[in-house]
Amino acid sequence: MRLLIVEDEKQLCDTVAKSLYDAGYEVDTCYDGETALECILAENYDLIVLDLNLPGIDGLEILRQFRTFNTNTPVLILSARVQIQDKVEGLDLGANDYLTKPFHFEELEARIRSLTRRKFIQEDVCLRCSRITFDT
Repeated sequence: MRLLIVEDEKQLCDTVAKSLYDAGYEVDTCYDGETALECILAENYDLIVLDLNLPGIDGLEILRQFRTFNTNTPVLILSARVQIQDKVEGLDLGANDYLTKPFHFEELEARIRSLTRRKFIQEDVCLRCSRITFDT
């Protein structure tokens, strides 16, 4: 399972990455918005942990651009922004979860496990009754 951790606080980023690596994940890290967007556009990840307060390109802008071409990869926002407006905006832009700092690593790891076992791809569903078909 390949993860991308996007966090501008290098020590926090490296600590989270090491802990996730020790838990069996393959982990890439980015410390700024431009590099994060390059990584996201160039690689396929199973999950992205995204901070919002980044130098260069803001995390919400990264999410906005990412969701224009990829709606399937789960994104977990990990941010110090605790205002409800920030949470709502992040979730409305396509984040699958939002965790505020400070956080417990065990909770972060549990949320990652939860998100990576869910399937976010909506399958085409056709409902049929006799000769009538409804394509949802």
